[in-house]
Amino acid sequence: MSGQFSSTEVEAIAVLARLELDPSEVELFARQLGDILAYADQVQQIDTAGVPPTAHVVTRHRADRPDEVVPSLDLHDALANAPDAALDAGFFKVPRVIG
Repeated sequence: MSGQFSSTEVEAIAVLARLELDPSEVELFARQLGDILAYADQVQQIDTAGVPPTAHVVTRHRADRPDEVVPSLDLHDALANAPDAALDAGFFKVPRVIG
């Protein structure tokens, strides 16, 4: 992988991306893209033998915990402040929002 970008290559990429670049930007981007490729090449040189592949660095999430049954609000307490509660049905009414 080459760490060098020519101004011709940067201009070709700019055309594909529909970017208008002035000559100073072409030079800047050629240097920056070259630096990125040089760094990628440097990372490729790292010996990763014996390192198992991973899809994600976090192995556990809070959602991975087992479900536990815990006490919940009593139905009467949950509907106590509802403006139009139907305690016998276990819900409260809300204004219609879709006509």
